[in-house]
Amino acid sequence: MSRTVGEVMTSEVVEARRETSFKDVARLLDGHGISGLPVVDHDDKVVGVISGTDLIRRQAAGSAPGRGRRFRGPVLRRSTRRADTATAAAHAPTAGELMSTPAVTVHPEQRVADAARVMERHHVDRLPVVDEEDRLIGIATRRDLLRVFLRTDEEIRRNVSDEVLTRAMCLPPQAVNVMVRDGMVTLEGQLEHRTDLPLAVRLTWRVDGVVGVVNSLTFRVDDTDPPG
Repeated sequence: MSRTVGEVMTSEVVEARRETSFKDVARLLDGHGISGLPVVDHDDKVVGVISGTDLIRRQAAGSAPGRGRRFRGPVLRRSTRRADTATAAAHAPTAGELMSTPAVTVHPEQRVADAARVMERHHVDRLPVVDEEDRLIGIATRRDLLRVFLRTDEEIRRNVSDEVLTRAMCLPPQAVNVMVRDGMVTLEGQLEHRTDLPLAVRLTWRVDGVVGVVNSLTFRVDDTDPPG
C-alpha cells in the first residue's frame, strides 16, 4: 500500500572516504552528475555528507579578500618554492574536513512519505540509507521520492479500492465508491460500523500519492454508544 525507502532507493552509491581529496570529490560529483554524496569510514558506516555547496564554500573561503593578494618581494629559490608546494599539498582539504556531520540518514523500512518529511525538515536533497548498524546500503534522493507521488489518479483509486477497502478492511466490492482527482480521494458509501469510518480514512491517507481525503461515508450501526 505504502512504499518504503528500500523499494525506491538506489543501491549503487557513489561514496567518498574521510581521506578523499577535495579534487577527487569534485571529480566524483562531476563525473556522475550528482550534487552530493555520503562519506563513509573503513567499516562503511556513514560519518557525513559532502556536496558541491561544501566545495564552493571552501573555495570562497580560500579566495577571501587578502588571501589572494600578490606582493612584490625577493625571488624565492626553486628549492623553497618546491617546499611550499609540498606543504600546500600536505594541507589540501579532504572530505572529512569539508563534510556536513552528523549525516541525516534513513532506514530501508521507513515509509517514503516519512523520508520526504525528513528531507523537508533538514533541508537536504538526499538521504543515505543505512542498516541497523549504520552501514551504507543505498541512497534516496528527492527525485526518487518524487516518483512515488507522481502517480495517476487511476493508480491511486485502484490502490485504495483493492488494498485498503477490499484487502485490509474486508469490504465487499462496490461497498464504497472511490473517486480521485489530482490526488484528492473522496470516499462515498455506507459501512457497517461507525468506528470503521476513521479507519478507512486513515488507511487511505497512507496510500502513496494521496494528498487529501474527503470522507462522505455513512454507517449503519453506531458502535460508539454504550449498550442500553
